[in-house]
Amino acid sequence: MSNPRPWRILLAAGGTGGHLFPAESLAVELVRQGIDVHLATDKRGMAYGGAFPATERHAIRAGTPSGKSPLALIKALIALGVGLFQSLRLVHRLKPDAVVGFGGYPSVPPVLAGWLLGVPALVHEQNGVLGRANRFLAPRAKAIGTGFSDVKGVAASFKNRVHLVGNPVRPMVIEAARYDFEAVEVDGPIRLLITGGSQGARVMSEVVPKALGMLPARLKSRLVIVHQARGDDLATAEKLYTEAGLKADIRAFFDDLPMQIAHAHLVIGRAGASTVAELAVIGRASILVPLPGSLDQDQAANAESLGRIGAATVIRQGDFKPQSLASLLESLFDHPTHLTDSSRAAKSAGIPDAASRFTNLVVAVAGADAKGSVSP
Repeated sequence: MSNPRPWRILLAAGGTGGHLFPAESLAVELVRQGIDVHLATDKRGMAYGGAFPATERHAIRAGTPSGKSPLALIKALIALGVGLFQSLRLVHRLKPDAVVGFGGYPSVPPVLAGWLLGVPALVHEQNGVLGRANRFLAPRAKAIGTGFSDVKGVAASFKNRVHLVGNPVRPMVIEAARYDFEAVEVDGPIRLLITGGSQGARVMSEVVPKALGMLPARLKSRLVIVHQARGDDLATAEKLYTEAGLKADIRAFFDDLPMQIAHAHLVIGRAGASTVAELAVIGRASILVPLPGSLDQDQAANAESLGRIGAATVIRQGDFKPQSLASLLESLFDHPTHLTDSSRAAKSAGIPDAASRFTNLVVAVAGADAKGSVSP
């Protein structure tokens, strides 16, 4: 009689932080429960520097179909076809108990391969709008985990398979969430964090320093500024802060960003799913500027989830100007109880146990107790 092997789950994710962070968080929880985890991703994901606890990472070809040109579309479809062939071989060899997709086109071949070979498939949607890859995979999935309670683009035919689990966050975020919000004291420091996501955002480097420079001297002297800028925007941001008479800690990357959020009174940034989830779990007030131009307008939907409960002020990028931002900041800093109230509202929307919730869903779909085992 052969020895039983642990349950095995194949995770599939696009190679950006927005897809890999929640996948990594789920992987940590699965491994903690004794489940063998494998990751299928593209070349960007293979180069991901995070401590992803996978037994093995598997490179899968993928492309992004778009309307840019017929040739580009054909190349993307060929790449996805190659990825599907690779994934069929991978799923056949690994014999996973479930395949879980986290969005992005690199997740399509592995999840589709699992479905074709009779392996239970799940998808997780981090944003407030069902992404195009997940929209394709959702009808084939036995369950759809969501980061938000209201996700647009979910067809009526599979709404009964939707489960609110939240967006799994990294262990560092859970650690940062232990730090309670410290109210702004009269004449005390005002701690600001400016971030545009994992790549930074040029608009933040161009607008925020100018706005802060317009504040009255009584407020400028109290500012403690941490700014994540794109590498090629560092010089611009430094120049503008110097011209504004302000000092700032400006870097292209912070490896302790969740802790920087915890230390901030106010965060100004984009509205990616991971950013919004971390703001909610940690519980910090924010000014969010959704990335414009997205076909799905996913960041706008993400931001609105915090905006409608008073946890964030949402500003369209077209309206994100130095003068209007300065006026908003002056009002917030002169009435700091608003920051306290917004931080409390954000905390109320956080789901810190999202990784555990999604693990339970994955295990239920796989049809077994996570602490059990199956014969190979």
